[in-house]
Amino acid sequence: MAQAKFLEILRQLRESGADFVIVGGLAGVLNGAPIHTPDLDIVHSRDAANVARLLTVLESLDAVFRIQPERRIKPNASYLSGPGHLNLITRFGPLDVLGSIGRGLTYQDLIPHSAEQDIGDGIRVRVLDLETLISLKEDLGTEKDRAILPLLRRTLEEQRRRERPVC
Repeated sequence: MAQAKFLEILRQLRESGADFVIVGGLAGVLNGAPIHTPDLDIVHSRDAANVARLLTVLESLDAVFRIQPERRIKPNASYLSGPGHLNLITRFGPLDVLGSIGRGLTYQDLIPHSAEQDIGDGIRVRVLDLETLISLKEDLGTEKDRAILPLLRRTLEEQRRRERPVC
């Protein structure tokens, strides 16, 4: 199962002390949306100490860029320090490491729109909330994003309905 492999990537990230927020499809899944996602997307803190922690984890995961993986090009601190997207493949599957998302939102921008969750095996990770995820998907507007937006919106409606006080 792909999500079991995500768990191992997330375990290693947490054990390293790396600061990141899960975004993308897995954030939807962890917020209760009935969707499938082929990769793990994170936005990471770009401060030097966190970049160093992240590089150590990426090395242990055998991470290389997905474009031409046979060339075995590895990410470096310069890549991780910028706002761009690194589309990587690891021994546990695809991992997209983002310096920013949407209209330039960084790790620090996303913290107030995320919450820590226990995802099993004692692993606690920070996950983007559904409302912000929907907003990002609307802004990005790719075909894939448009396809899952109805499911994300329905999940958010159900969450809000459950949260309403019963009179």
